[in-house]
Amino acid sequence: MEKAVTPKTRIFILCNPQNPIGRVFTREELIQLAEFCERHDLILVSDEIHCDLILDPEAEHVSALNLPERFQNRTITLLAPSKTWNIAGLGYAFAVIPDDSVRRRFCAARGHTLSEINALSYYAAEAAYRHGEPWRQDLLTYLRGNRDTLVEFIRTRCPGLSIEPGQATYLAWINGSSVGNPAQHFEKTAGLFLSDGAFFQWPGWFRFNFGCPRARMLEGLEKIAAHL
Repeated sequence: MEKAVTPKTRIFILCNPQNPIGRVFTREELIQLAEFCERHDLILVSDEIHCDLILDPEAEHVSALNLPERFQNRTITLLAPSKTWNIAGLGYAFAVIPDDSVRRRFCAARGHTLSEINALSYYAAEAAYRHGEPWRQDLLTYLRGNRDTLVEFIRTRCPGLSIEPGQATYLAWINGSSVGNPAQHFEKTAGLFLSDGAFFQWPGWFRFNFGCPRARMLEGLEKIAAHL
């Protein structure tokens, strides 16, 4: 990261939990990142859209908003109910910016690049955050079951593929380099549309969305196993 910083670098964009691997960063790691930003005078933009989808009980989401006070003059935290409560189509998201000067610069820079939030989106977000916790807990239980089922399937039924369980999100990160470009391979042979790892600068890998009914997930996995 030190080598990547240039005189033109202004921000460091963090995805926590990380997409696509589902990694949850520890407080110690986040403080190191904040110190890196402080050292290079960078704004830390923390995308935490998957923060309500922590699957491992021992993993703790630490928001940039909970970092020590000395870092709060250089943080922008991005949040939304869209991933957790499946309301992405309503286009509701928000930024929490503790520092007044950074907030003013953010608002000035956004200009007309971002659409305004409509009334329906406000009501949906309020309903999700105020009343959606029981549903979210049921969702986490179901997603944990899907994740564990998927990991076992890949390890026992898909020779040549490898996977490590993600700590968060409903996305699995799978090594399919044994078939070359797995996203293209499974699209052509099995009719599956998977996220190509090359998009994430990791060719040979693919991202699998298990945020769906278990029967549908298993249908897709059976197609993968049949076309290895």
